[in-house]
Amino acid sequence: MSYNKAPSITAETINPRVKIFNYAPCGEILKHAERLEQEMEGNPGSLPFQEIIYCNLGNPQVLGQPPLTFFREVLSLCDNPTLLDKDEACALFSPSSIKRARRIINSILSKDTGGYTDSRGIKCLRQVVADGITARDGFPSKADDIFLTDGAGAAINLLMQILIRSHEDGILSPLPEYPLYSASIILHGGTMVPYNLTEDNGWGLEIFEVKRCLEEARSAGLTVRAMVVINPGNPTGQVLSITNQEEILEFCRKEGLVMLADEVYQENLYAENKKFHSFKKVARSLGYDEKDISIVSFHSVSMSYGECGRRGGYMEVTGFADDVKDQICKVASLTICPNIAGQILISLAMDPPKLGDESFELFDDEKEKIRSSFRKRAKTLEKAFSSMEGVSCNNLEGALYLFPRLHLPSAAIRAAESK
Repeated sequence: MSYNKAPSITAETINPRVKIFNYAPCGEILKHAERLEQEMEGNPGSLPFQEIIYCNLGNPQVLGQPPLTFFREVLSLCDNPTLLDKDEACALFSPSSIKRARRIINSILSKDTGGYTDSRGIKCLRQVVADGITARDGFPSKADDIFLTDGAGAAINLLMQILIRSHEDGILSPLPEYPLYSASIILHGGTMVPYNLTEDNGWGLEIFEVKRCLEEARSAGLTVRAMVVINPGNPTGQVLSITNQEEILEFCRKEGLVMLADEVYQENLYAENKKFHSFKKVARSLGYDEKDISIVSFHSVSMSYGECGRRGGYMEVTGFADDVKDQICKVASLTICPNIAGQILISLAMDPPKLGDESFELFDDEKEKIRSSFRKRAKTLEKAFSSMEGVSCNNLEGALYLFPRLHLPSAAIRAAESK
């Protein structure tokens, strides 16, 4: 009996969409760093440094940012609920943490964090998130509109599965971009329709540019289904004005586009004259309700709070019919449920200790130290870029990132072209 000795799968026979997309945080720079690390392990002293610090991702705790005490105390108690009934708990944990953990544990069917939950997340925690959105925006939010997810990335991928039917479906997405969007659009078989942010206008979004891109895409036979807006901007660090947000919403409403609002950096603001306003809040302020426009907003505990590895996030889905939400639930159920630690953390982020709570002063102090650290490091980098020859950089307004421009000499450009 003969056997086929050929590999069952090769780089040539995998899903071609996987080969097409690029994801820069896992690109050539990371591979080079890993090669250097292997060289250091195999031949100590061979390189003029002892350690490699990985900065390919926004990953604050790897760079020494401490976690928030209240978050970790509640997580510890939820994972070890027997501690709640021990006398030592009052000496080790704050009364606020004990009270919150007890409330969360009682909201879980199994009274333990090791079981499955609803595929959308624990109902009580979704209500906490909805209440937090209501308090933030001044407009009502419903638990049934909330999907707790394994970070914002999982929510974005889920929506792409819902929106994209074939390569003839397009998604408007900004350039410079957060590469998750182009990657997920390609992976799910759609077509990215890029629109350019305007560097000379502080990386602002010009509606006439978006209209031009939309019209070109439609002329090419694409059905453009949604528009991605990242505010505060990643990787460009701008914060949109309300006027700009109103223009975007009016554009999406008129063109029948789903508004995909990436708002994961809403806590990271540095410009004194800029404030965060969610797209849903601006839409409701304009008088648009769920019948007028479909909006999906994303948030997570990764960047605002540095708890990246916990994979806690949510999406709020508004302006979708119930039968569409049923289909979103069906897709969400493929992964059974989001991880419970992430669910707990996003609920804590949306309902942190308030003035008068025992944990408030420590929580507020720790959070302000994180913000100050982000701001200090970002401003240090901004100053460094601005002082470099052949480099210019817009001022940072929010998020964590700067996007400098390199002014290359004509000789360098010619040399690169010849290669």
